[in-house]
Amino acid sequence: MWITTEHPAIVFEDTEVGRLKNKIWDAPEAEIDRILAEYGVPSAPELGKPGSYIQTTVRAKVIEARKKNDIVLIPVGCTENHGRHTISGLDTFMVTQICEAVRRYTEKRGHPVALALPPLNYGGHPYHHIGMPGTVIMPEDVVRETLVNVMLGLWNDGFRKQLIVNNHGQLWVLESALHEFMYRYQLPGVFQVLDWHRAVREFFFPVERPDSLETHFVHADEAETSVALLMFPPGMVDMALAEKTEGLNLLPGGHFDTAVDAHRRPHKWSEGEGHIAIEIAATPQGVVGDPTRATARKAKRPIAAILTYLTLVIDQILAAFPPGTVPPVEKVTLRTREEMEPYLKEPGSPGWKPVYALPRRGF
Repeated sequence: MWITTEHPAIVFEDTEVGRLKNKIWDAPEAEIDRILAEYGVPSAPELGKPGSYIQTTVRAKVIEARKKNDIVLIPVGCTENHGRHTISGLDTFMVTQICEAVRRYTEKRGHPVALALPPLNYGGHPYHHIGMPGTVIMPEDVVRETLVNVMLGLWNDGFRKQLIVNNHGQLWVLESALHEFMYRYQLPGVFQVLDWHRAVREFFFPVERPDSLETHFVHADEAETSVALLMFPPGMVDMALAEKTEGLNLLPGGHFDTAVDAHRRPHKWSEGEGHIAIEIAATPQGVVGDPTRATARKAKRPIAAILTYLTLVIDQILAAFPPGTVPPVEKVTLRTREEMEPYLKEPGSPGWKPVYALPRRGF
């Protein structure tokens, strides 16, 4: 049932997911480098590259590719102070470059996954971020409604399998958006929110080996700065400006976990306020942790893990529901197959109806 490792805190479930993670965990560094090379990591950002995103690809080619792979990755980030040593768009650039790497890899395999330009460059935030210069906080209802309507528009265009890949502390808002979308529209498809750091949390755990992180993941620290050093173009990280800081606990520790829930504590980091000082009072530098320890090498294994995991998710979804198909209508909604038939046709084809004509369900 479980796969153990040499480190007592790291175990993997004996499933295809766990076995994949264990393979990456045990792989020699040369194999990790080979995996990253297959995904083209590192590469320049592709936000304006023709053919990379739905919005930068000729329409006819979007349709042609969707008939081979109708999954869309929706990367979401934010604008947030990440210290003087790196950029406030770190979360957005990190998640887009991860998704771009998966697109490159799936394209080489003949069925490129679609990418949607990030709908959230300004995201939702926990209360303790309030007042930080460089951080732009959007109301939760704005974030939620933005994502609900992006999901609806993509579904209407035939992308009925949607993976929302998150790179910021706003997970509860994205989960709320997904469920609001389902309550409101009751559409068949596959819809997932993935907090990518948590998806491969084991690889952010400090262990005794040369390519491991030395400290636990918090914010703009060794972990995030290491990923930036690996993935970002020169000029987006200035290690000469990196500085170590520490948050201020106002109550005894051990109750609230850090960014990837590595300690299995009773609370996620987002489940309370008042037990710690707000960021502007305790760590106005925009850093919680020690980015001075960061190296690109330390990020290679976590990035290899998330890239191979996302590929596995894509492969399993397409194996269960090939392009152009969705889960059975009656099994995942309160609608009927007959009711949904015109809306499930190829967009623009004879008899197709846009989803905006479909009566709403739910509350």
